[in-house]
Amino acid sequence: MGKYMKKAVVLLSGGLDSTTCLAIAKNQGYSCYALSFDYGQKHRAELEAARNIARKFHAERHEIVSLSIGSLGGSALTDKSIDVPNYMSSNEIPVTYVPARNTVFLSIALGWAEILEAEAIFIGVTAVDYSGYPDCRPEYIAAFQNLANLATKVGVEGQQIKIEAPLIKLSKAEIIQAGHELNIDYSFTVSCYKANTDGEACGECDSCFLRKKGFLDAMIADQTKYQACIN
Repeated sequence: MGKYMKKAVVLLSGGLDSTTCLAIAKNQGYSCYALSFDYGQKHRAELEAARNIARKFHAERHEIVSLSIGSLGGSALTDKSIDVPNYMSSNEIPVTYVPARNTVFLSIALGWAEILEAEAIFIGVTAVDYSGYPDCRPEYIAAFQNLANLATKVGVEGQQIKIEAPLIKLSKAEIIQAGHELNIDYSFTVSCYKANTDGEACGECDSCFLRKKGFLDAMIADQTKYQACIN
């Protein structure tokens, strides 16, 4: 089989951050197993983007796990009765926050990592240019690392599955610059909370605002596909 390659489970939403995370994991020599979730989000474009990205990066496997957490409501990303707002500068946690989403996703990733005998789980959270979600903070990642050590057979046996969050201290511009150095074509990624069926971005939601600002600050051409009415 040739030289042993270390394995990593990479959470892949189809967006800019998770794609950069996948590229970083590949660049670090990991054999990557991409993991996406159909959790009841309103649009499907991000899942199609994730499929394309997993193929482009030659992931060993790409699994899309179906969950029904969206049926519980509580977020503008899943609940049809709650509109996704345009960007608004605020210190409050926005309605696009999906309760406990990263905890659910990381828990499933942890199980798959143990099955695969993977050394790491990569997640593309950032605590700099983000929407204020509580499960994107360094304290959260540290807490989940502690949980992973306690809750798994390999953890009890002293073999840590490392929770890697390489973007956590980077601004959106720094993330884009890192991806640019890794030759990522961001036109294939979908970050927008209101993307249409073709994956074109609205240009006005929280995620679009941070993404547009990131390209501007990085002084790199914005490769995002916007809807025709957006300048």
